[in-house]
Amino acid sequence: MSATVKLTKENFDQTVTDNEFVLIDFWAEWCGPCKQFAPVYEKAAEDNPDLVFGKVDTEAQPELAQAFGIQSIPTLMIVRDQVAVFAQPGALPEAALTDVIGQARKLDMDQVRQQIAEQQAQQGGQGA
Repeated sequence: MSATVKLTKENFDQTVTDNEFVLIDFWAEWCGPCKQFAPVYEKAAEDNPDLVFGKVDTEAQPELAQAFGIQSIPTLMIVRDQVAVFAQPGALPEAALTDVIGQARKLDMDQVRQQIAEQQAQQGGQGA
């Protein structure tokens, strides 16, 4: 059985809302680098059973790929507390994926939300 969850437009919002830490692999069947990345991602899912590892097939779910502005695949995205904290195209080697997961785990989400609020206030308050 796979340690990853197939994400679709029907279950995506629920998955991200119900879990505080979700990794998302945007991929396609025809994509060579995606196929190379798949076993690395699967192993990371097995090594981190407390996290949700989702996969979005960009061919089957073009609306999700479009909603997140996915330009190239594979693209890895990490969502914590419903905030995208990481997004990067390209197949990561195992060590890099492990490192990214470790960094995302260490994030102080209160601080992240504070930074987002400050950025939004600056953008919204420029004319005031």
